[in-house]
Amino acid sequence: MSAAKKHIRTQSTWAFDTATTTVAASQMRNALNNIADTVENPDEQQRFENEMDSFFALFRRYLTDKAAGTTLDWDKIKSPTPSEVVQYETFDEVAKDATNLSKLAVLKLNGGLGTSMGCVGPKSVIEVRDGNTFLDLSVRQIEYLNRNYDADVPLLLMNSFNTDNDTAKIIKKYQGHRIRIKTFNQSRFPRIYRDSLLPVPTTYDDNLEAWYPPGHGDLFESLVQSGELDALLAQGREILFVSNGDNLGATVDVKILNHMIETGAEYLMELTDKTRADVKGGTLINYDGQVRLLEIAQVPKEHVEEFKSIKKFKYFNTNNLWINLRAIKNLVEQNAIEAEIIPNQKTISIGSSEINVLQLETAVGAAIRHFNGAHGVVVPRSRFLPVKTCSDLLLVKSDLFFLEHGALKLDPTRDGFSNPLIKLGSHFKKVSGFQSRIPHMPKILELDHLTITGNVNLGRGVTLKGTVIIVCNDGQRIDIPNGSILENVVVTGNLTILEH
Repeated sequence: MSAAKKHIRTQSTWAFDTATTTVAASQMRNALNNIADTVENPDEQQRFENEMDSFFALFRRYLTDKAAGTTLDWDKIKSPTPSEVVQYETFDEVAKDATNLSKLAVLKLNGGLGTSMGCVGPKSVIEVRDGNTFLDLSVRQIEYLNRNYDADVPLLLMNSFNTDNDTAKIIKKYQGHRIRIKTFNQSRFPRIYRDSLLPVPTTYDDNLEAWYPPGHGDLFESLVQSGELDALLAQGREILFVSNGDNLGATVDVKILNHMIETGAEYLMELTDKTRADVKGGTLINYDGQVRLLEIAQVPKEHVEEFKSIKKFKYFNTNNLWINLRAIKNLVEQNAIEAEIIPNQKTISIGSSEINVLQLETAVGAAIRHFNGAHGVVVPRSRFLPVKTCSDLLLVKSDLFFLEHGALKLDPTRDGFSNPLIKLGSHFKKVSGFQSRIPHMPKILELDHLTITGNVNLGRGVTLKGTVIIVCNDGQRIDIPNGSILENVVVTGNLTILEH
């Protein structure tokens, strides 16, 4: 494209966008004030107004970014330097000194619902292994840590308004355990109409569909506003280990904790080797001499394939993060955290109407550029074991893993091999469908790849090895008999076993 043909934003376009931004911002401000006027309790009104101020700052930043057309300059993106990404293997072999646990608190992101897996309520209460839920396993891990090292590491749960009530009831069962559990809520922001950019709710207690939790980048602000951050500092806690509630590999690792304290870094991000299954994961880059997180949503279309390349971007973000609490407090008080905004388009139902809305979200990993000495640590794949689908659930329930003090450990015979790739079709999307079709976990120690689609049921004591593909056409049924051993096979057609 010649220089003459390049789309240069004219003065008039810029002026139009600036005027539009000003109008949209003032209309939003008025609408938020009107919603605040509907709150009757004065204390609650003050809290709500603070929350809407935070939302308004995010909204105004979204408008400004949109008007400026700010995008990354792809040519400035470089691989991180050796000091910006260090290898876990280089840390001391054994973490002999666990005294630093007195400086640690653990936070699990607990705002998500189990809807994508067909479950009601918080995702953290889905049963994942031997009768234990995600939350049970987190509690067992920290309880063991506290007993083993005579420590008192607290567990914090960041809930959303979707998960708060249910979580409060559930955590009562841990009262007799050696663990202190605290919960706080992340913000509740208004969804906005995609066309008018005005808020969907008109009153404080409007339909829940009108509101959304604004992603885990909201962690910093919510931690401060809730008073939990000051409480942790008062207890002498300095470092927060943050991870997704559904990552079963995110356990406290004293070696990483000690490394953080020795280096004085304010932020560590655990990275792991990218495989073909992780091509969409965010990656650490060096941009203008600064460590940044690059997400696929920020990548210009013409560079998406390059972003997915395992050669250029070797590692991806596990969202296991170690963050200095005092640094969080300072940055929040200075309003200095400006994580990239992710505009998430949704369609919601209100009454009988389908409405196109926008929710502005941020990610906790994107804030890495604001912290001093921030760097990535390349950790073993075993520290990244997320359960997003029933395909993941089959993996973590299988004989590939065993449970030890609440942590999932890989069977030693599988060491050095990547986990099998498992793809279950739409019949297995919901946990109920998965449990009814696979009531007994198959043995998969020697499995490389499994694909199952259609109405397929596995019997008891089935062994799967190599590459196994089972495809059942619509209107048919395949029952894999008890005790079957399937190795490098494709099963199609119709197969039912009659009980007699």
